[in-house]
Amino acid sequence: MTSLDDIPGNLLRKPSGKPEDELERVFSNYKPLHSFRLDKEKPYKQQFADMYFLRLTKIKPAVEQLAFEAWDGKVIGDEPVKQAERVLDIRQGELCWVVGTVYMDMPLKPNILDDVSKDRWLSAPISNKKYYSEDGSDAIMLEDESGRVRLVGDVLNSVILVTGCIMAAMGTENSNGELEVIDLKFPDLPPQPDRWALSNPLATNGSIKGKKTKPKDEDTEMTDAQVKGSGGKIAIVSGLGFSGSDASHAIELNLLLEYLLGESLDPAAQQELSQISRLIIAGNSISLEEREATDEDMTEKKAQKKYGYDSSSYNALPSQLLDEFLSTLLPTMPITLLPGAQDPANASYPQQSIHPAMFPHSRSYTAQPTSSEAGWFDTVTNPWEGEIEGWRVLGTGGQNVDDIFKYVGSDDRLGMMEAMCRWRCCAPTAPDTLWSYPFQDDDPFVMQTCPHLYFVGCQPEFGTKVIEGPDGQVVRLVAVPSFSATQEIVLVDTETLEVTKVKIIAV
Repeated sequence: MTSLDDIPGNLLRKPSGKPEDELERVFSNYKPLHSFRLDKEKPYKQQFADMYFLRLTKIKPAVEQLAFEAWDGKVIGDEPVKQAERVLDIRQGELCWVVGTVYMDMPLKPNILDDVSKDRWLSAPISNKKYYSEDGSDAIMLEDESGRVRLVGDVLNSVILVTGCIMAAMGTENSNGELEVIDLKFPDLPPQPDRWALSNPLATNGSIKGKKTKPKDEDTEMTDAQVKGSGGKIAIVSGLGFSGSDASHAIELNLLLEYLLGESLDPAAQQELSQISRLIIAGNSISLEEREATDEDMTEKKAQKKYGYDSSSYNALPSQLLDEFLSTLLPTMPITLLPGAQDPANASYPQQSIHPAMFPHSRSYTAQPTSSEAGWFDTVTNPWEGEIEGWRVLGTGGQNVDDIFKYVGSDDRLGMMEAMCRWRCCAPTAPDTLWSYPFQDDDPFVMQTCPHLYFVGCQPEFGTKVIEGPDGQVVRLVAVPSFSATQEIVLVDTETLEVTKVKIIAV
């Protein structure tokens, strides 16, 4: 007869008779920023063009400085390089450089003017999976407030370019009125604050990578515990995909819940999981996939429809399942929830936080409306910016990368994330092809400071890399895969920013 001691593993074992040590989850040092929160009054009467002018005004000085340092006094073929203040100042035969906003003229890209003009005529449907054309019909333009010029040259094939990014182009105008580009300059990574700069700005001696300021107080040094942080981990997951019908990955969702709670695991694994100090859910917690409606269902829906509103089309089950999932986790760990393209939030960028009323079981963990502190359950915007364990973190639900993917022929999602950092803009294609609120006074998508960690959710597969800037900036990029497709979550070490992938497998 086999005893429990003879069975390998630690799940089946007889009681030891000794009291077990209680595990405590690591504390999360967390300070969110409200960089993308909109005012209560959100008028849409203004034009979208002002966003491009704002973006050019904010990023142009950084690009001009890099271009001036690289090209000032440079002579190519006995021709000195000069700066053209505006696009209209470019002269044929003169070697010059100019700063402007990129505009991609692509036949496959949707155009609202075409929709208006074709009121009584419909063309063949065009797939919007890609705007990029293999036949070379795409044109690259550089524009500012004065005009627009077309860019040509082999150097353009070596970089990622999309509508809305700011750059400097150096070359000469040909007989066709095109600027033959020889070299390009981008603003590169913005200044990066030191760790804990947001929580304790005096303790960092005011230093920013790329900029140095004087300390305000010599007696503001941080303790060793503050400098090192809690030593925990951040769990990031996206694309949970709770569905109104029986989800095919419901078993994996239950296993994920048990994994985060530390249930059904041996003491060694539970000790490791207690180091997870926070869970970040990065978009698409709700799935839009529904079962196909039968003829009987359609007849019933027509009978229920009144005043143009179909009450039967709303299914509360996905949000209820998500609420149950969150309410089970919240007693043991704090959660930050970003909305995604499929979640019950506004469709335009930046998406505002999902209202706590959607979570009747979990909303008791949210902060009071009048409180300035973040709640244990923090529903935030998409994109979102904050500080976790002293590191500046920027994250999105993935729409910005998915839209850039349509502009290029590459599948390198991490390369697109790196390009956004070096463009200093986390949503360059907004508002051209990425729906956006028409900002008038400020463009929040411009990166004022460089993050230490930049994650993007709902991606096809996991990926990570580290990029460096000219002034010592170091950024960890993480592409978080959709859990419903891959059953994978990401763990980030809060001391080293090293990343590991965990796959949930239902045996």
